[in-house]
Amino acid sequence: MTKDKSIFIKNIYYMLSYAFTVLRHSHYADIETEKFEHIHNLFAAILSKGIAQQLKHGLYREYRSVTEEMPAFRGKIQMTGTIRSRIAQKRTLTCEYDELSENNLYNQILKTTVFLLLRHAQVDEIYKVSLKKAMLYFSGIDTIAPASIRWSSIRFHRNHQNYQMLIGICQLIIEGMLQTTEQGEHRLAAFVDEQHMCRLYEKFILEYYRRHYPQLKANASRIAWALDDGFDTMLPAMQSDIMLTCDEKTLIIDAKYYGKTTQTQYGVHTLHSNNLYQIFAYVKNLAAAGGEVSGMLLYARTNETVQPDQNYWMSGNRIGVKTLDLNCTFTNISEQLNSVANAFLGS
Repeated sequence: MTKDKSIFIKNIYYMLSYAFTVLRHSHYADIETEKFEHIHNLFAAILSKGIAQQLKHGLYREYRSVTEEMPAFRGKIQMTGTIRSRIAQKRTLTCEYDELSENNLYNQILKTTVFLLLRHAQVDEIYKVSLKKAMLYFSGIDTIAPASIRWSSIRFHRNHQNYQMLIGICQLIIEGMLQTTEQGEHRLAAFVDEQHMCRLYEKFILEYYRRHYPQLKANASRIAWALDDGFDTMLPAMQSDIMLTCDEKTLIIDAKYYGKTTQTQYGVHTLHSNNLYQIFAYVKNLAAAGGEVSGMLLYARTNETVQPDQNYWMSGNRIGVKTLDLNCTFTNISEQLNSVANAFLGS
């Protein structure tokens, strides 16, 4: 996708810093000045800094149930095991009790991900040394099978909110880069897959407008179907990526991260039909509720010769198609996003 991979990898860091605001804290500041030739080094640097910072506060601990034979009573007696001990003439009780443990899912995910990075040839030794030092404090923590992690069930609360960014990076590495070889081994691919980059791309654009345009209401809102009879059984949900609202004006942005921004048939380039139908449906259904509604397909720019940059008026609504060039400085990326808000919302 890019001419200079190091520039693009740096912009992944900027996108992550909007998706996870903790990356804007001072202890991550030196990452911004580094030049990364491999994305694995970027992730290793972030995890190294983040885990080191977490170790200063102490690893998160959870209560877990422990069953153990012991000479004195603790917790509650487990009768089956105690009777078995008595039969064997042991002077022990089988007790069941709760104890605080660092060997929980959150720390297991961190250790598993770090071990994947340590085995990867494209992670530079300087980052491996730092990660190995951090792992000295994880000796009592198990690794787990990456495929067994149920990411959707992971929740964060006040006691371990600092883990949210770290686990998010681990998910991006494991889900977006993990491959299984014919021998059943897990290895990391050279780059994050398109699906996960698309999610990061969407999140980045949304958080950019939230941070830099406080006068706008920026959300990823659902759009209601404009129905004559209100009967919506079996209709799919219309979930926008980004919706920007200012007074009576609304811009719906559908963020797209594809290897190709157009489809080609017989040498003719056209827009992806499904993308255009989708944004048209979003715009027309929201416009039925009133107000000035516009739409935009915002593609991540590729190295293709043809790059869409058009505005269409469809039944009274403006629908734009543009590309966002990520192969440049972040200042330029910011200028591109600002121009979209200014052109459609006059912000």
